[in-house]
Amino acid sequence: MIEPHPLVAMIHAVPAAHRIAHEAFAREFPQATVWNVLDDRLLDDAREAGGLTDALRRRMLRLIGHVMDGGAQGLLLTCSSYGEVVDTARALWTVPVLKSDESMFKAALAGPYRRIAVVASTPPAVPAAVAQLEALVPAVRPDRPVDIVTALSEDAAGAADPETAARHLADALRAAGGTVVEAVLLAQYSLTPARDALAALLGVPVLDGAGAAARELRGLLSPDGTPTARTPAVAP
Repeated sequence: MIEPHPLVAMIHAVPAAHRIAHEAFAREFPQATVWNVLDDRLLDDAREAGGLTDALRRRMLRLIGHVMDGGAQGLLLTCSSYGEVVDTARALWTVPVLKSDESMFKAALAGPYRRIAVVASTPPAVPAAVAQLEALVPAVRPDRPVDIVTALSEDAAGAADPETAARHLADALRAAGGTVVEAVLLAQYSLTPARDALAALLGVPVLDGAGAAARELRGLLSPDGTPTARTPAVAP
């Protein structure tokens, strides 16, 4: 029997991502029953280790195994730093497992946009987002080129309100020569509150990772096609 309220798990590394992702699902996929799992040492331990170690990868896989054993019918990892673990998880479970911004990148590339801007408020987020975006181009739009513009505003990270953050991001985009773009992608979940204000300032669509992930999972877990979980042969 297909459940009308599929159980969607989200694994977070920071509390702010929990709130933003939860709000996105309430807006875009209210039929889902959301299960939030937080390990607020994931990012700090990765930074201290200089990146992901085998121990950290196993730790994330244990968290994924925990929600799969609990009956999750879909999973979103909201921390982009652990995105590579998703590839392993997909080999172990048939349940849809999404990287933090993957749905946003696919939606942008599948659209009619020829010039896309990526904006961020922390330096590491820019190359990480561009690398993921470029990696999807051959699969999503191999015959249509895309021009990617990037802009960084560290002032946006400390903005007092979403409107101020949006102004900082818009100013950074103008300074980078990116005023003539057809869509803007937010490289961090923390920038999601500035989405609507930034769209109003620029007059173009602004996409966020959490909202795009909620829409993709809504499509995958619709009543006529909810996937069935299976236990992996070897538990992580």
